[in-house]
Amino acid sequence: MRPFKNEPFTDFSQAANRRAMEQAIRKVERQLGREYPIAVGGREIRLPEKFESVSPLDPSRVVGIFQQADAAQARQAVEVAAGAFRDWRFLAPEKRARCLFKIANILRRRKFELAAWMVFEVGKSWPEADGDVAQAIDFCNFYGREAIRYGAPQPIGQAPGEKDEFIYIPLGVGAVIPPWNFPLAILTGMTAASLAAGNTVVLKPSSDSPAIGYYLFEIAREAGLPAGVLNFVTGSGAVAGEALVEHPRTRFVAFTGSKDVGIRISEAAGRLAPGQVWIKRVILEMGGKDAIVVASDADLDDAVAGVVVSAFGYQGQKCSACSRAIVVADVYDEFLARLLARVEAIKVGPPTVQENFMGPVVNEAALNRILRYIEIGKGEGRLLTGGNQLPRKGFYIEPTVIADVAPNAVIAQEEIFGPVLAVIKARDYYHALEIANSTVYGLTGSVYTRDREKINLAKEIFHVGNLCINRRCTGILVDANPLGGFNLSGTDSKSGGRDYLLHFLQAKSIAEKLQAGNYPAGKRRASKSPTRKARTSRIRRPRPRRKRAVARR
Repeated sequence: MRPFKNEPFTDFSQAANRRAMEQAIRKVERQLGREYPIAVGGREIRLPEKFESVSPLDPSRVVGIFQQADAAQARQAVEVAAGAFRDWRFLAPEKRARCLFKIANILRRRKFELAAWMVFEVGKSWPEADGDVAQAIDFCNFYGREAIRYGAPQPIGQAPGEKDEFIYIPLGVGAVIPPWNFPLAILTGMTAASLAAGNTVVLKPSSDSPAIGYYLFEIAREAGLPAGVLNFVTGSGAVAGEALVEHPRTRFVAFTGSKDVGIRISEAAGRLAPGQVWIKRVILEMGGKDAIVVASDADLDDAVAGVVVSAFGYQGQKCSACSRAIVVADVYDEFLARLLARVEAIKVGPPTVQENFMGPVVNEAALNRILRYIEIGKGEGRLLTGGNQLPRKGFYIEPTVIADVAPNAVIAQEEIFGPVLAVIKARDYYHALEIANSTVYGLTGSVYTRDREKINLAKEIFHVGNLCINRRCTGILVDANPLGGFNLSGTDSKSGGRDYLLHFLQAKSIAEKLQAGNYPAGKRRASKSPTRKARTSRIRRPRPRRKRAVARR
C-alpha cells in the first residue's frame, strides 16, 4: 500500500477545471427540489412528515425535500445497526479499508458535482467546496490505512511463561451527528472513522445540509457497504437526534457543532438508560473563539493576509475561523490601515460565480444572530467597515471589522460564527498571549512574529489544540494538522490524526499461559495458537435471524 498523500486541490485557474465546475453547477441546479428518503437497513422509507432544505443563495429555491423522522424511526435505525454490527465487526480491517478506498475513489470521480451541491445548499465558494471534498477523500484514505495499522499485531511485552497479545476491537453502534459548515468533510470523517474501526452507524446530518449527507450515503452504498452498516436518518436534532443519543444500544456519539448542543449531548449520553450495559463514549468537536496574535516584529502584509482569509473565508462559519485579531500596540494603527484596504476589496455575492470570495451565511436564523452581535459590537468598539445586510436575495452580510474592542467584551468572548472580526490592542506580546487565552475555548490560534523566543513562548503558553506560526489558523490538512481543541472547544479528539481511531475502538489484553514441555530446551516457545484471523475464521458465529427480528419489532 502506498503511503498516505493528501488529495490535491483543484486549480481553478485552468480553463478545463473552470468549465467542469460550471457544468456541475448547471447539472445540480437542474436537480434541485427532489425528494429524498431515509434509509434503514437497505430499505428506503418515505414518511408523512417532511421538511425542505432551502438554498441560502435564494431561500425561495428548495434544494431538496426530506423526511422528518421521529424518535421511533431513529430508535429502529439503532436496532438495525445493532443487528448489522454482529457481522461487520468481524470483517477483516483490510476489507473494511478497501471499502473506504472505494468511497474515496467515487468521491474523487464526483468531486465537481459534490462541490456544486455545497455551493447551492450551504453557500460555499468554489475553493471552499473543493477543499471540503478533498478533505472527505483524505479522511477515507487515511482512516482506511489507520484501520489496517490498528488491526495488525500490536507491540507488547511478554510475561514469562505467557503468550501476551494486545488487540483493538470495535465499540458497537455509533450515532454520527455532523454539522452543516463542512457538510461532506466532517460528515465523512466521523462516519469513515466509525466504519473503519468496525462499528456500524446511524448518520443524522444537519437539517441545513441533508442533501450532501444523502449523497455520501449513496456513494457508500455504491462502494458495496452492506445494508444496515450505514443508516441515513433525517429530522430534528431535538427529536431524532435526541433519540439516537439516548438509545441504550447506542455505544458512542460523534458530534461536531455548537458548544451548547455538545454539552447537552454529553449530559444526555452520560445518563444510564434502562437496559444499557456500558458507559457511552462521546467524541465532541465544538466551537472556538480563535485568535491571531500579531507581534511588533511581524511581517504585517503576511499577517493581514492570514487574518483576512481566516476571518472571512466561508463567511467566518468555521470553528477554526479567526474572530479576534490581537495586535501589539506598536503596530496597531498600521495593521488596521492595511487590514481595512484588504477587507474592503473582498467580493461578496453568489458563490455560483467563481470570483466571489464570500457568499451568504447559512440561514435566516444565522443572519439575524450575526446582525445582533454586530449591533452589540458597535457599542463595544469602533466599526471600521461593514456591519450591514446586503440588499439582495439570500442571507448576505458585509465583512465586518470592529476595532478597539476590550478583551472581555461580548464580541471578544462569544462565538459569533459569521464574518465579524474583533480587533484588540495589546500592550506587548506577552499581554497579547494572555488575551488570547482569556476565553472558555481553545481550538486554533496563530502568532505572527520573526522572533524565535516569541515563537517558543507561544508554543509553551498559547493554550489551543492547533497552534499555527506565521500562517493562518484555518486550512487544516489530514495527517499533517490533526484538529481538536481544549477547554470547551471539545474533547480534543484530533480528527485526521493517528490517535483518532482510538476513540472508536476499545483495547483488549489477552494473556495465555503456555503449557510446559512444548519447546526445545534453551529456546523461547512460539505460540502454536492460530493467528487472530485464522482463529476467528474457524468460529461459527450465530447470524442474526432477520425475519424473526423484524417480526418482534
